[in-house]
Amino acid sequence: MSKSIVYFSHGKESGPWGTKISRLAEISKEYSFSVESPDYSFTKNGDERVVHFMENIYDNKYQKVVLVGSSMGGYLATVVSQRIEALGLFLLAPALYMPGYSCQKYKSQAAKISVVHGWNDTIIPVENSMRFAQKHHCDLHVIDGDHRLVGVLDEIEKLYRNFLDLITS
Repeated sequence: MSKSIVYFSHGKESGPWGTKISRLAEISKEYSFSVESPDYSFTKNGDERVVHFMENIYDNKYQKVVLVGSSMGGYLATVVSQRIEALGLFLLAPALYMPGYSCQKYKSQAAKISVVHGWNDTIIPVENSMRFAQKHHCDLHVIDGDHRLVGVLDEIEKLYRNFLDLITS
């Protein structure tokens, strides 16, 4: 059994094995990571998802943990990265600094952070990712995509491979 795992967290309106997560999960397996993508569709509340993850999903038997989150899943992954040691945090249009979310200040413990956001995102302002990236001095990739980022998935795959290369070397 692998001692390394990638936990994927989907957005509010998507599911655990959508297009982005499915493709990134295959890449994760190439790097010998176990993968898990919990279904959070039972709630549209990001904070409830964090509690569910910590109480029911997270398993500290893994030596290396990578958190990947999209939109509300990015919020979940970021908040979780404040509570556990993570090798990496990879965020796709994360729902950070959004009204109604209890956590508004972030201090990730992840060793490596990378954020991808679309210039044409009409759901989560790109400025929110810029603010987070500036505070954390992390990689920020603003690309010509919308909130779902499906149209730029080939580019995201390249960024994700580069991210995994950096954290596994």
